[in-house]
Amino acid sequence: MSSQAKIVLTAGVLGICLLGPAMAADLSPTYNDPPAFQWSGAYVGVHGGTAFTKMPNPFADRNGFAGGVQAGYNQQMGPAVLGAEIEGSYLGGAEHDVHGGKIKEKWRGAAKAKAGVSFDQTLLFGTGGVALTKFDKSDNVSNADGWKVGYLLGAGIEQGFAGGLSAKVEYDYVRTPGVETTSALGTSKTTIGSHELKAGINYRF
Repeated sequence: MSSQAKIVLTAGVLGICLLGPAMAADLSPTYNDPPAFQWSGAYVGVHGGTAFTKMPNPFADRNGFAGGVQAGYNQQMGPAVLGAEIEGSYLGGAEHDVHGGKIKEKWRGAAKAKAGVSFDQTLLFGTGGVALTKFDKSDNVSNADGWKVGYLLGAGIEQGFAGGLSAKVEYDYVRTPGVETTSALGTSKTTIGSHELKAGINYRF
């Protein structure tokens, strides 16, 4: 074999040796990171907890069991999550002192805006909006205002799971000014401050 033929043969063998690993790398499966958890979309859910009148103990006297439903929509932009939610709750008769007696909270509807920061499947959020509360007469009160408009501020944490499910814990403070009542001492107006601690489950779709 001539020297030129040996050189060509050697170059061919080296080329195959160099191209082999590269071709094998091209044929190997590539790994892609799983898609990040997304909070965007509509959801519906249920909640339950306690409505109470004084801090810091949510399990003190004059509490009512709170339970209800909610529906909303979230839009995620990077780690930021913005949304809106409506909810309806049965409050179970949490009592409040007024001039000459007591009144009870029975029902509440709320329309809320939400803003939060997501850490993948965990969402920390704050909320605020308008609340409409139904008051009923109780001890020594002959007449209560009925439905009254107030404002709501709150915060919570929500944990997402597979299949569109998530679970949350939320605290809300509702302040309702000018609730009018009538008792043996006459007619008066009282600003009612109420607290609500609840846990809930949402289904996103």
